[in-house]
Amino acid sequence: MFTKEKIKDLHYTLSGKISADEVQKIADEILLEYGKTAKMPGFRPGHIPLTILRQKHNASAWGDAIDRVINQDLQNYVNDKKLRLAAQPHVDLSGFTIGKDVEYTMDFDKLPEFPGVDLEKITVTKKTTKLDEKEVETALNNIRKSRSTAEKQDDKYAAADGDVAVIDFTGFIGKDAFEGGAAKKHHLILGSGSFIPGFEDQIIGHKSGDEFDVNVTFPKEYHAENLAGKKARFAVKIHEIRKHILPELNDDLAKSVGHESVEKLKEYIRTIITNQYTEAAQQSMRNELLDQLADKVKMELPESLVNQELSMAKSEHEQHEHEHGHEHKWDEKQEKKDAERRVKLGLILAEWGTQNKVEVTRDDLQNAIWNEASRYPDPKQVFEFYNKNQNAVAMLRGMIFERKSLDAMLTHVKQKEKSVPAEELFKQASVK
Repeated sequence: MFTKEKIKDLHYTLSGKISADEVQKIADEILLEYGKTAKMPGFRPGHIPLTILRQKHNASAWGDAIDRVINQDLQNYVNDKKLRLAAQPHVDLSGFTIGKDVEYTMDFDKLPEFPGVDLEKITVTKKTTKLDEKEVETALNNIRKSRSTAEKQDDKYAAADGDVAVIDFTGFIGKDAFEGGAAKKHHLILGSGSFIPGFEDQIIGHKSGDEFDVNVTFPKEYHAENLAGKKARFAVKIHEIRKHILPELNDDLAKSVGHESVEKLKEYIRTIITNQYTEAAQQSMRNELLDQLADKVKMELPESLVNQELSMAKSEHEQHEHEHGHEHKWDEKQEKKDAERRVKLGLILAEWGTQNKVEVTRDDLQNAIWNEASRYPDPKQVFEFYNKNQNAVAMLRGMIFERKSLDAMLTHVKQKEKSVPAEELFKQASVK
């Protein structure tokens, strides 16, 4: 049982002591249960003497017995105090000796009391935008481009934006060629932005057979530190220029993408764009509501959850640095503030959603996995990942629960409509 408790805000430190006799009694129960099926030379399962079991397995049985007692003491304490733990407790045994009393300390944070929030006093802006037929035309042109053919042009044709240039190139810093800066018959789409800024622009206007230099400066944040910020010269030779020839916009093209006619294809595109507007407007309202909840709701935060969130953010930052270089400096003060915000909003959504009986259904999970899988070349890998990784499923369930809680909250707040251009709608609708 616990012999001492120290409480500061949400943090609890408990000290406990377990007598050696109690531990051994429970350890013997564990050993006898194990002995029912254990195989040992010279004994039938279920007939191994306790003294023999102790000789071979008493140490591990003591460890299991201590865990059992501590967990039961904690459960009794939590039930008696009506506490809800924020995270798994940290237990310090400082080692134990078999046959002697066990002393330990335990640290944990409890969840704060939810202060509640009067949603009817909150107003968010519901942004609306009018469908622009130019977006439909853009989508139609993108479909045409996706089914275009790149036809080789004669030697008199000058490369233009959107063309494919088949080139050889070798890069130099000063007089020395640098590693990874050369290729033969590379297919470069002009205007794609796939090369260093300024490179593709200097290809435009040239013709098949041309040999010339392209001079550029590597970006300061370039991933290869030996090239970042340096001026470079590329010796370039054009083998051929290919121009994209777009198919006609007709019913045959519409049928090739699964629609009866051009008009039916246009209707489908309008529906898709309208749905995108609706989701963007909803996400914008979610973001606005989150900002107001973070600002208006005052509550204590479990330090263990904040530290856990901060640790995850730092791991992600270090992983990003490893993959992309030093793009962003780690700001401990700001990152902790952001972690506190995420913890607060997570607790608010969890509590409100639970109180208002928000549920994540099997269909919710399946649809989320289907949507994610559809973005990958091999959807089967996504399904296999979730089938084998229940932690990932739990995280996905948590994300869906928070979103459904947020959407349910939005049905209780006041909404005022505001007409905005489409680009503004999508700019403000990024997920926070």
